[in-house]
Amino acid sequence: MAATTQPHSTTTEAPVLLLMGSGDRRYREYIVAAVSRHFRLWLLDAHEPSWQLPYVEGASLLDTRNLDELLVEVKKVREQFPVAGVFTYDESLVHAAARLAEALGLPGSAPDAVLSCRDKATTRARLTAADVPQPACTAVATAAEARRAADATGYPVVVKARGLAGSLGVVRADHGDAVEAAFEAASSANWPGVPRYEADVLVEEYLTGPEISIDAVVVDGVCAPMIVARKQVGMDPYFEETGHTVDAADPLLQDAELLDQLHRIHKALGFEHGFTHTEFKLTPKGPRLVEINARLGGDFIPLVGMLATGTDPAVAAAYVAAGLVPDTAPKAQRTAAIRFLYPERDCEAVEVTVRTDLFGPTVHSAVATAGPGIRLALPPRAYMNRYGYVIAVGDEHDQVIADVEAAPTLVELRARPLTG
Repeated sequence: MAATTQPHSTTTEAPVLLLMGSGDRRYREYIVAAVSRHFRLWLLDAHEPSWQLPYVEGASLLDTRNLDELLVEVKKVREQFPVAGVFTYDESLVHAAARLAEALGLPGSAPDAVLSCRDKATTRARLTAADVPQPACTAVATAAEARRAADATGYPVVVKARGLAGSLGVVRADHGDAVEAAFEAASSANWPGVPRYEADVLVEEYLTGPEISIDAVVVDGVCAPMIVARKQVGMDPYFEETGHTVDAADPLLQDAELLDQLHRIHKALGFEHGFTHTEFKLTPKGPRLVEINARLGGDFIPLVGMLATGTDPAVAAAYVAAGLVPDTAPKAQRTAAIRFLYPERDCEAVEVTVRTDLFGPTVHSAVATAGPGIRLALPPRAYMNRYGYVIAVGDEHDQVIADVEAAPTLVELRARPLTG
């Protein structure tokens, strides 16, 4: 059953976007707030709206993966508003959003192209066919198959879940005896709405070198990179994402080999219109694709990018969804960074305190994301169990890094160990 709220519009002239999904307020409200200053939003969600209401014209409660139900509801919305596009930042809804946009004749990449970004095995197969350099990769269904694939590839290897993102279920195996545990970690990792496959795990060649991500708008098949984020990972042999740093003047934004690969990847996957988050390793042999996602980056990367460049990737993504050409030119040249805080071991939070008295000169914000009684488990038992984060931004790169690296002293965790 679909249900609607009363409109909450503050403007009657801005284009209308269908916002599919909204997510956790702590990590997503900044996107909705930014986009709502440029567009009128109608929320399509599987969960009863609450914090979203001040930002939207109205909301429909429905199954966001049921195309027939979506079309029935959107028909009602279109009787009130001239809908310009479909917008989502939710990984589990990008394919559903593409199908809805196609059915409505609205801007967007073909659902098949979006699906080729979601399914890492399809990504690899299409790039191989297009002669795009990338790591060796084998899709497997069992631990025994994973062991054979790893032996053939050569150690170390990366074992990862085929349909997940955000480094969930990604493990390095340094030898054959580690492959079974890595397969179990990858195959058991899950996220709501993420599809599963018969051969649900990938065994890939391990890439050395620093990891980066590029958030880019794509219009008529042309990629326009907006931000390069340099990633930090931890909790070896897992790849838990612990931070990102964006320099508006990063020379990689002008790197011919990297940009050529970015273009060739999008072309091979048939992705011609929308926004993407593409991750690379900068190996001794050149950049190599880790994965591509048909959406904005997570982990507050769009916010960090906006703080560094003065231009908001979230707003640019919304413009593209509406069939408009966004402004992608940087308005500033700063450095911005974020660091996420994890406990040293599995624990239950007793108290998390933000120490504003210890802030350095470039600290933008420090936030506690766990409260008393929250259980914080580390990989492979759980992923992204953070108790806080710190963002810093400024003109002096070294000062920004120094301030953000002080994160553990700025957000203090008092906890008790988990005993069972």
